[in-house]
Amino acid sequence: MNVVTQPEGVASAVLLRALEPVKNLDTGTKGPGLLCKAMHVDKRHNGHDLESDDLYIADPEDRARLVIVKRPRVGVDYARHWARRLLRFYVKGNAYVSKR
Repeated sequence: MNVVTQPEGVASAVLLRALEPVKNLDTGTKGPGLLCKAMHVDKRHNGHDLESDDLYIADPEDRARLVIVKRPRVGVDYARHWARRLLRFYVKGNAYVSKR
């Protein structure tokens, strides 16, 4: 699932590869395909406002405890110098990271 983070015409997005289920999910969420399947996200959600009431991204309850790890992206060797850039972020020690 890609999330656009800027207004239309400004190239900026985040690929969500996995998530830690908090409630109401009984299937796997490690990897973009499983994440979308578990959350019933499909092409109908293209352009969906993630500040809505039905599907949104929430702040964590205790942000102070989070340690964010920065690593190179996975599976993008074709991207030359961009493949080595630290553009992959995840919560340190989280069991739901799709790949390490």
